[in-house]
Amino acid sequence: MTDTPPDRLSVDPNSPYFSQEALSRDVGIRFNGEERTNIEEYCVSEGWVRVSVGKTVDRKGRPLTVKVKGVVEPYYRAAE
Repeated sequence: MTDTPPDRLSVDPNSPYFSQEALSRDVGIRFNGEERTNIEEYCVSEGWVRVSVGKTVDRKGRPLTVKVKGVVEPYYRAAE
């Protein structure tokens, strides 16, 4: 793998943008200059993230999300 995270990534295993290899390397996301930990999916080229809305889930048990636009900066966290 390269040292740059993919352009689009999702934590949902049913998504076509899910990548176990990228997630196993511990991807961090800065959104509008702030470190975020509740990101469900992101897209750098389109400039948006999907953020989970509290503990609310849909009828299939997946978290409800809201799409928010802004500057997305994914990176791999350094191994400790």
